[in-house]
Amino acid sequence: MDIMRHFAEALANLAKSKLRSFLAILGILVGTGSVVALITSSQLATAHALAQFKTLGTNLIAMDIRQQDGASQGQSGGLALADMAKLKAASKDIELVAPYSYLYQSPYYKGRQLDSQALLGADQQLPELVKMELAQGRYISDLDQTGFFCVIGSDIAAQLRSMGVKNPIGTQIRLGRSYFTIVGVLKPWTPNIFMYVEINKGMLIPLRAASLLSKYSQISSILVRFDKNAVLQDVQNALQAKMAELAPDQSIQFRNPGQIIEVVQKQKQTYNYLLIAIGFISLLVGAIGVMNIMLVSVVERRREIGIRMAIGAQASDILAMFLIESIVLTVFGGLLGIVVGLGFSYTLAYFSDWEIAFFFMPPTLGFAVSVAVGMLSGFYPAWRASRLDPIETLQSE
Repeated sequence: MDIMRHFAEALANLAKSKLRSFLAILGILVGTGSVVALITSSQLATAHALAQFKTLGTNLIAMDIRQQDGASQGQSGGLALADMAKLKAASKDIELVAPYSYLYQSPYYKGRQLDSQALLGADQQLPELVKMELAQGRYISDLDQTGFFCVIGSDIAAQLRSMGVKNPIGTQIRLGRSYFTIVGVLKPWTPNIFMYVEINKGMLIPLRAASLLSKYSQISSILVRFDKNAVLQDVQNALQAKMAELAPDQSIQFRNPGQIIEVVQKQKQTYNYLLIAIGFISLLVGAIGVMNIMLVSVVERRREIGIRMAIGAQASDILAMFLIESIVLTVFGGLLGIVVGLGFSYTLAYFSDWEIAFFFMPPTLGFAVSVAVGMLSGFYPAWRASRLDPIETLQSE
């Protein structure tokens, strides 16, 4: 049995029925492309989320602080900046504590409102923990106390420049009834899973100054960095015990690397199952199209089959001829699907600012599935062709 000869004949036969072959290839292309694109996109998104640990480290704990049910906002029991030293002393493994608060004040420059999504009261530890970098100026300092100074994000700086401000440093922005002087401008910052804030469109002001803007301003979140060799759960238990002592009427929710990784992995697994199911449906439609083309091909080539058998071709030769033709059809569609799927995934990654990486599994899975589809969808037509009686096929003409 000459495989190369069957391969050449398969290409020639598919070329004769260009439209039907194109439609069958299109079905396999869509199915394979969807599997490759969706799984690759899922892996790129997961890799992007987990890559943040390389920058920030796995030795971080985030605490979100909320009033318990029945507690009124602003009542006693909230955390004060002075409590941060006590919180740091809760465990010898704690290296840094960075509290911050959210405020709801729109910034104005010369009467024009700026597009801002975040106003944070913070101390000088926060930029260090979440890797904020300065483009110019300085960070908020503990020495600022209640001083009306602020550090702005890159998008806010761009807005000011579009309003004719050549150098934002020293410019005053109105928040409520107070004017804050810009002392620093941040470089573009990538939001991370420890801090759900759009700093690029935000501002940082001293934590004590935040309380002057609103009587309801309280520490709402705390980031804690601990020793890399420490046991995470021990540090978290120590923090929880200390928080119960310092703020008994507050509800504390922890986010640590283990929980975040577990959530990301579960989401990835769920999405993969869903995406594979969608791709399977698409491939099933493509497989039906391939089987239909091969059955039509068997009917149209009955005389050819009869002549081949009459001059000595075995049933296995006829089976191989049609089976290879079916596999060629689906492999070609599968390869195109892999290219289209990877192209879609990398385009999505580019516009989403994800790191582009190559994953071996999606294209390998796509190629293997396309070959399997070719064998499964082509076997029945090939088997029918191999079972034809050469005398009947010649007489039918």
